[in-house]
Amino acid sequence: MEVSVYNVKGEDTGRKVVLDDAVFGIEPNDHAIYLAVKLYRANQRQGTHKSKERSEMSGSTRKLGRQKGGGGARRGDINSPLLVGGARVFGPRPRSYSFKLNKKLVRLARRSALSYKAQAQEIKVVEAFDFAAPKTKDFVALTSALGLAGKKTLFVMNNIPANVYLSARNVPSARIANAVSLNTYSVLDATQLVFTEEAIATANEMFKA
Repeated sequence: MEVSVYNVKGEDTGRKVVLDDAVFGIEPNDHAIYLAVKLYRANQRQGTHKSKERSEMSGSTRKLGRQKGGGGARRGDINSPLLVGGARVFGPRPRSYSFKLNKKLVRLARRSALSYKAQAQEIKVVEAFDFAAPKTKDFVALTSALGLAGKKTLFVMNNIPANVYLSARNVPSARIANAVSLNTYSVLDATQLVFTEEAIATANEMFKA
């Protein structure tokens, strides 16, 4: 597949780049995408939740009522989960939600996500660009020139210039990603992908099976 290359003014330069079919033109695997997104979201969880169990509660251990004849449960001391203010049964404990996925499956998921974007024509390619100084309005002008104003856009670059990063970080609808660390969730979370020419070359080379 070939796509046109645009400059920072949104003008077609007349050049085209090839999106490798091995990366951008495969039959998407929805289950691989599901697992990769699930892993990404799981890794965002801190897992620091904790509630006190019966042995961790402070309170008297005196048995409150007699064993039989009270007409209720044999609930023991005041820390019993049966009482208001008592401990929690099988409460949450700190843990990691992460799990392991094979590298081949992770790569398949990323290629599947990129293929979906290519099929939907949601990939643009621009010339390499930088700003003389960090200015949010310059970045907003760039997105407007590309017809992406207000759209959730992911810019994919090889080496992210500091001025570009600083200019984009105050734009809620824009994200900047390094091509070598592009992940499935970021691709799917964006409405539009904007690659630089160098980033396309990197994706074509690195993301093959």
